[in-house]
Amino acid sequence: MSEAKVALGRVALITGANKGLGLETARQLGKLGYTVLLGSRDALKGEMSAQQLRDDGVDARVVKLDVTKQPDIDAAAAQIESEFGKLDVLVNNAGVMIERDWTKNTTSETTIEDLRATFETNLFAVFAVSKAMLPLLKKSESGRIVNVSSILGSVSLQAMKGSPTYNTKLFAYNASKAALNVLTISLAHELRGTKIKVNSAHPGWVKTELGGSAAPMSVVDGAKTAVELATLGEDGPTGGFFHAGGEIAW
Repeated sequence: MSEAKVALGRVALITGANKGLGLETARQLGKLGYTVLLGSRDALKGEMSAQQLRDDGVDARVVKLDVTKQPDIDAAAAQIESEFGKLDVLVNNAGVMIERDWTKNTTSETTIEDLRATFETNLFAVFAVSKAMLPLLKKSESGRIVNVSSILGSVSLQAMKGSPTYNTKLFAYNASKAALNVLTISLAHELRGTKIKVNSAHPGWVKTELGGSAAPMSVVDGAKTAVELATLGEDGPTGGFFHAGGEIAW
């Protein structure tokens, strides 16, 4: 993959960006010269995070955005259209993991409510936000969509005995990320031949509210894959699944 370059005048929207990986992704893109728009369900929390970034020299602004609410999505698209007229990068970072027991397979105990809630944020919301932002991304000289997925969504590794994720059967979460990867493949295929690239990123097991304190990776390192995919050069890949510069099997 090509190295990131300073990108003055470019605009990036990161969902779920008031904390954790989303906030660090915004910080790293901001340091490269992007104007970063922090999508946040809570505008006040988003503004506090944006102020932290501004104090660090980043052009950061808040977009009130609950990704599960279509009126919020429509309002965010209208705001970006009005203020910037385009969008260069969309990082679909917002996600949920309702299941928390990593030690045993409880697939048959998954409730339909938890399954629906997981897909609502991890798939349906990503589709809705991407669809709303696509007209703005088409106005960019080099639009980039990064879907923050997980290696747990690799069907190949889930089925492979002895793989690092074989025994981690969080059904709702894993299935939602596998479906998200199909969205990546499908949208990249639709947009082939355009200047827009669409890829899935596995950040790694990161010390966040979702990843927990036992995770081996820092938030700084966890954000690097999404940032790399957000700043791909013209010769970069599309329709792939990546972690730290390497490709992951679907």
